[in-house]
Amino acid sequence: MKSYFIESYIKSLDELPDRLTDKAPEPKAGPNDVVIDVYSAALNFFDILQLQGKYQNQPPFPWNAGAEFAGVISPSSPIPKGCKFVPGKTRVFGASQGAYAERIAADWRTLVVVPEGMSFEAASSLFVTYPTSYAGLVTRANLKKGETCLIHAGAGGVGLCAIQIAKALGATVIATAGSAEKLKICKERGGADYAVDYTDKNWPTKVKELTKGKGVDVIYDPVGMILPSLKCIAWNGRAVVVGFAAGSIEKIPMNLVLLKNISLVGVHWGAYTRNQPEHIPEVWAALLQLIREGQLRPVVFDKVYEGLESLPEGLKDLANRKTWGKAVLRIRRDTEGDRQSKL
Repeated sequence: MKSYFIESYIKSLDELPDRLTDKAPEPKAGPNDVVIDVYSAALNFFDILQLQGKYQNQPPFPWNAGAEFAGVISPSSPIPKGCKFVPGKTRVFGASQGAYAERIAADWRTLVVVPEGMSFEAASSLFVTYPTSYAGLVTRANLKKGETCLIHAGAGGVGLCAIQIAKALGATVIATAGSAEKLKICKERGGADYAVDYTDKNWPTKVKELTKGKGVDVIYDPVGMILPSLKCIAWNGRAVVVGFAAGSIEKIPMNLVLLKNISLVGVHWGAYTRNQPEHIPEVWAALLQLIREGQLRPVVFDKVYEGLESLPEGLKDLANRKTWGKAVLRIRRDTEGDRQSKL
C-alpha cells in the first residue's frame, strides 16, 4: 500500500518525500473497525507537529501520517456487528491515524456518512473544524441571535466554519485576518459582516467602533489573542479559547475577567469522546441539518493538492500561511458522475 510510513521523526518537511513508500503494510482492522479507501485527506497543522515528534498525541512507531479523511468503505472491508455500511458503496468521513495513505482503518462508530451531493474534498474538511466551532460557539459560549461575535484567524479552516456557524445562529460577525486577500476571504467565502486587519495595532479600537462602543459579546480565538481582545469585549461577554496557533500560551490578568464580568472558557472537542460522548451525536445532528439547509458550505482552498506526492508542498504552504480555508490532498479521483459536488 502507498502511504507516508513513519519510522522516525523528521526535522524538516524537506525530509518528507523520503517517507513516501508503496510498500507500507495494509491497515489492520480492530473489532469495531472498517477499512476505507481514502479519496481525500485534509491538511492540518498538527500533522506537521506529529511528524516532528512535537504533538501531544504521538503514536508508537511505525505509523502512517495524517488524520482527517473522506472515502468509501473498501470492498473487502470487514463489517462489524451493528454497522450498516455497505462495502464498496458507503461514503464516509472521519479522522483516524494514517489518512495520508491509500487505505485507512477506523472505528465505524466515529464515522459520518457524507451528505448527499458533497464532494470528498469538501467532506474531508469537516470532521475536526466544524464540531470544534459549533461546540465552542453554541455549547460553551451560548451565542445567541442578535449578538456580536469576534472570530480571529477568520480565513483559516476553523475560522471560516466558525463564521458560517455564527451567521447561521443569527449573530453579527467581525472577523480578523492578516492580509487584504484573507480579509476578502472572510467576507466573500465565510460571510462575515466586517473584517479587521489584526496586524494593525489599533484593531481592538476598530472593533469597538464597529459595535458602537459596546464591544463584542463572544470572542472565538484559535490563535492566542484573548488578552488584546479583552479591550473590546462587552459586559457579560464570553471568550472561547480554541487554540494557540500563534505559538505562545497567554497569561490572562484575572482582574480583567472580574471587572468586565466576563466568562473565559475553553473548548477541547477531541476530549468529548472521553468525557461527554453523548454530546457528539447532538452536535453532528445540528451540523448536518445546517448543511442540508444550505447554511454551512465547507470552504476548500482553491488549489487541491493532487496525489500523495504533493503532500510536502501542501504542508509547506500550510506552515507558511499561504492557504486559506481547508487545504486538501486528493489521493484518488472520484470518477462517478453521481458524486459530483454541489457544495
